[in-house]
Amino acid sequence: MVGGGQLARMTQQAAIALGVPLRVLSDSAHASAAKVISDVRIGDHRSLDDLRAFAKGADVVTWDHEHVPGEHIQALEAAGVVCRPGSGALLHAQDKRVMRERLTALGAPCPEFVVLDPEEPLATLESFAAETGWPVVLKATRGGYDGKGVWVCASLEEGRAVVERATGEGVALMAERHVPFRRELAALVARSPYGQGAAYPIVETVQTDGICTEVIAPAPGLDSDRAEEAQRLALGLADSLGVTGLLAVELFETEDGVLVNELAMRPHNSGHWTIEGSRTSQFEQHLRAVLDLPLGDTTPTAPYTVMANVLGGDDPEIYQRYIHVMAHDPAVKVHFYGKEVRPGRKIGHVTALGDDLEETRERARHAADYLRKGPTG
Repeated sequence: MVGGGQLARMTQQAAIALGVPLRVLSDSAHASAAKVISDVRIGDHRSLDDLRAFAKGADVVTWDHEHVPGEHIQALEAAGVVCRPGSGALLHAQDKRVMRERLTALGAPCPEFVVLDPEEPLATLESFAAETGWPVVLKATRGGYDGKGVWVCASLEEGRAVVERATGEGVALMAERHVPFRRELAALVARSPYGQGAAYPIVETVQTDGICTEVIAPAPGLDSDRAEEAQRLALGLADSLGVTGLLAVELFETEDGVLVNELAMRPHNSGHWTIEGSRTSQFEQHLRAVLDLPLGDTTPTAPYTVMANVLGGDDPEIYQRYIHVMAHDPAVKVHFYGKEVRPGRKIGHVTALGDDLEETRERARHAADYLRKGPTG
C-alpha cells in the first residue's frame, strides 16, 4: 500500500487477521502506519524510482491516497506491476474535471459545471454564474481534499480573488452550481477483478468547516427506494470506471434525488464505522477486493452505528482522558492514529453502536468531545 497514513494503519489490522503480509511505502518512519507495520519502506510516492523499488516482488499494489502521479502508475503497469485500482480508474478520483466529464457522459447525476478557460477565467465564471446564479462553487481540478481546494463564492469579487490566487499558483479551476442539498450522504461499495460487487448501507455524513466530523449508519430517515438508487449508482460507477477495491461516492441529497459530489477509490472516512458496525470492515473488504477474494458480508451489526472523528485540540495529552471515556461508556470504541496532535487535525475516531439513534449519537459525540477538550471543553 502506497502511503503511510491512518488508512494503511487500519488496513494492517485487517491484513493480520487475513494472514496477508502488508508492505507500506511511507514518506517518514514516524507516519501513522509506519509506527505499527514491520515492513515499511521509506520513500517518496512522487518518485518513480522509489515506487519501482517498493513494488518489486509485490503481488498487488494499492493506495492509501490519490496523490501518486498517474504517469508513474502507468509506468508500473507497463512493467507488469498489478495496480488496483489501476491508473485508468484512479484518474477519476485524481482529476475532478475528468470525473465530471466521464460521469456526465455516463448519465450519472452531477451538478452543472464548467472548466474555467485559462485565458479568460473570469469571463467563463461570470458567464456561468449568469446562468446558475450566485453563489458558485470553485474547485481545484486536482489535489483538493477535506475542504481544501474548494471555495464557495457569493459574488464575482469573491470569485475574482480565488481565480487570481489560483492563477498565480498555477492551479486549474472549474466552477459548479451551488447545490441546495438537504444533507450529505455517502455510498461505499467494493468491486473485485472477478466482477463481484458489494454495497454497504448508505450513510449520512456531517461536515464541519469542510471536514467530516460525524457519520451515521444507516442514514436516518432515508427512503428505501432512494437508498437503493444510491447503491445502484455507486455499483454502476464502480463497474463503468473499472474500479477494483473500494469506491466511496460522496453524494448530495436533494428534493429530486441524489447528485454525485466526489469519488474516492480507497478506504474512506465515511466507512470507518464498519470496523465495529459491519460484519466486514471496509479495510478487510478492500484487501479482499484487490486480492480478488470473495467479498465479505456487509450486514450491519446494530440498528445504528455512529462514528465521530476526534480532532486535535489545544491540549495534546489525549491519552490521559481515556479513563473518563472508557469508564463513562465501556461500549464506545476508540481508535487513535498515532499522529501528532494539532488543533483541527483528524487524530482518531470513536464509534458507538445502539438501538436508539439520538442516544447513540450523544454517546459518540460525548466521547469525541471529551477526548479533544477534556472536562472544561
